[in-house]
Amino acid sequence: MRNLFLFFLILILTYGCASVPLRIANIDIDNSEYEILGEGEGSATGLMLFSVVPIGQNTRFRDAYLYAIESKGGDALLNPVITENWFWAYILNGYKTTVRGTVIKYKK
Repeated sequence: MRNLFLFFLILILTYGCASVPLRIANIDIDNSEYEILGEGEGSATGLMLFSVVPIGQNTRFRDAYLYAIESKGGDALLNPVITENWFWAYILNGYKTTVRGTVIKYKK
């Protein structure tokens, strides 16, 4: 019984430590291949409950990046700038990620 408990405890702790890598593509295209839609901004927040349990932590960079692109209805983001703000409360820590950049739409 004790071994089963330890197994599930280790499983739960290691699951919270997995995340999806964010790859921001280096777009090297000619100016005639896209239209500039303007500056876009997106943000996402992740929490750490009791400084151990991640809530929304693993996808916040990707989500903020996608929200920045969607803010202008584009296809990609040029010159991304990533900023992060932290906040603390009694039982949790919060991390807000903001992505800003030039949103473009590819010409078809």
